Amino acid sequence: MDPSAAPPHRRTLSLSAADPQAPARGAALLAEGRLVAFPTETVYGLGADAANPRAVADLYAAKGRPAFNPLIAHTATVAQALDIGAFPPEARRLADAFWPGPLTLVVPFAGGDAVCELARAGLSTVALRVPSHPVAQAVLKAFGGAVVAPSANRSGRVSPTEAAHVGADLSGRIDAILDGGPTEVGVESTIVDATGPVPRLLRPGGVPREALERVLGHTLADAGKDDAARPASPGRLASHYAPRAAVRLDADAMAPGEALLTFAGARPRGAEAARAVIDLSPSGDLAEAASRLYGALRALDATGAPAIAVAPLPRHGLGEAIADRLARAAAPRPAPEETPQ
Repeated sequence: MDPSAAPPHRRTLSLSAADPQAPARGAALLAEGRLVAFPTETVYGLGADAANPRAVADLYAAKGRPAFNPLIAHTATVAQALDIGAFPPEARRLADAFWPGPLTLVVPFAGGDAVCELARAGLSTVALRVPSHPVAQAVLKAFGGAVVAPSANRSGRVSPTEAAHVGADLSGRIDAILDGGPTEVGVESTIVDATGPVPRLLRPGGVPREALERVLGHTLADAGKDDAARPASPGRLASHYAPRAAVRLDADAMAPGEALLTFAGARPRGAEAARAVIDLSPSGDLAEAASRLYGALRALDATGAPAIAVAPLPRHGLGEAIADRLARAAAPRPAPEETPQ
């Protein structure tokens, strides 16, 4: 499959979580091999039947996502996840402590057909999560099986935290958007690789490192580097979560025409001349900052500024996840001919 190939135009249905039948309708579409976006507690996910290779191929095409980049499989219950993966003791401890919730565990694949090889990008491991969002739970329970659900946006772009963000990126490319309002956490799940002797933090996210280490009773190993051509888990591409504008980190002064993303009232030199300013949390609340991050990047990008200057932010707790997403947004972009469209 060529991930850069444009999928055929589709009529994208708009479903509202206020309709009690909407989750079942979304689940029925998934069972037909269709693509349905729905909210999780982290960001909106683009759902496809994890067992259906054709549906997974359609998802890769709709997002323009490289097929070598594996997907996270979501289940309604911990018991379902335990049937799909082989959980070492420390992975089980983390699952018991944080599921349902914004944690993804990479474990050896236990076999079977619940998550197809394409969804796993041919790997012998599988990434699993049990989301806590009530709409996601309702969809997954009605569907009955595992659903792959990467962020519901074009690959590499800013993740969606509202249904309108999904529509802006994917309307006409997917079959339905289930609107459950703004998401709560606002950054993706934390990913932990539990396949080795010591769990590794692959991606910081909605569960802070400190909370994981308290449960484990020891520090997490560093992720190290993936093969750039074949990431070991979702969310590991160097350039990711990116607006169209360039992103410049740890700015202590503004350049002409830049927009400013700041935190806790910080104002770099020249901020008064910024094209636009968004403070992620004037009070210095990292949870508020995480929940507003992607919406702020989208809003600043919409101003037409050539670059977004980012003031220094704390790196503890959820600040580590925010810093990770901003670093990937600021990373060098692939050349245009290499960028999935």
